[in-house]
Amino acid sequence: MWTREILLCCLLLGAPAVANAAWTPEEWDDGSTLRFETVDIGHNGHWSTVWYVVLYGDVYARLNADAAARIEGNIKSPYVRVEIGGQRFDDVRADPANDMARSVDAAMADKYATDFLFRFLPHPLVIRLRAASF
Repeated sequence: MWTREILLCCLLLGAPAVANAAWTPEEWDDGSTLRFETVDIGHNGHWSTVWYVVLYGDVYARLNADAAARIEGNIKSPYVRVEIGGQRFDDVRADPANDMARSVDAAMADKYATDFLFRFLPHPLVIRLRAASF
């Protein structure tokens, strides 16, 4: 009898917050990864986990070819679902921001000690993530 209630509580406590979450990039500056979900033409969702940096009040991620292809094929474009800082946001704009590539590369190098292993690999897309209200 109590098993169902306990299971429900565990699921609710373990799930990222959804309702009334505030998009606050400055609070996530010390975090390391975020997850974003794209949806393909077959309506299949795919979660990608990436490093991110916060610059000038916005969240930026540098994507490899696979993640970039998922963004480009996302039927919900320009929107993705994002999990960051223990919160989930359903409608986040993922806009191309390759003009910020040098700044993002420098910030990644400063933030992540092992970035030297990855910075020279191809990253065809940099995205800026913003709450849908922007």
